[in-house]
Amino acid sequence: MELVFATNNLNKLKEVQALIPHGIKLLSLKEIGCFEDVPETQNTIEGNAIQKTEYVKNNYGYDCFADDTGLEVDALNGAPGVYSARYAGDQRDSNNNMNKLLDALRKKNNRNGQFKTVVALHLNNKLHTFTGICQGEITASKYGEKGFGYDPIFKPNGYNETFAEMDLSLKNKIGHRGKAITKLVEFLNSDETKI
Repeated sequence: MELVFATNNLNKLKEVQALIPHGIKLLSLKEIGCFEDVPETQNTIEGNAIQKTEYVKNNYGYDCFADDTGLEVDALNGAPGVYSARYAGDQRDSNNNMNKLLDALRKKNNRNGQFKTVVALHLNNKLHTFTGICQGEITASKYGEKGFGYDPIFKPNGYNETFAEMDLSLKNKIGHRGKAITKLVEFLNSDETKI
């Protein structure tokens, strides 16, 4: 089976490749000749994931999946949420995003939040979605050099280190994207996907 993963984010691609079974050939957008920015203009995480996968299916004809992820912070009424990647501006700079978030939480006691990933799969002309959530807290400073995005300031519940301090195997096991991709893989391995 061949599937396109509709992302230009090489960090995401690396994380997901570690979770996809060898029987599934993962194609990147570059490999199918898609060099434009895939639109993500919806106002929900689910909407963006669906929009991206339908764009690839409709314009390139490949079965594919896409994900969208947001960091939802309790004290900020769920912000930055769907706007997580461009929280501090359209340049999508992770350090600026983290600095803005840390500044917004400076005088807040409640630092709880969660990462939410939705994976949308377009397969055999049907659409499926899979959700993964990881709850934790926003640290007061940045810790660790691994990972990407908000990983240096997110400490999952039950752990003493941020995602950016963890090995990828542990992050994939407990993290939001890993949980959503695991559900995707279980579905791909199920009888429902056989024609």
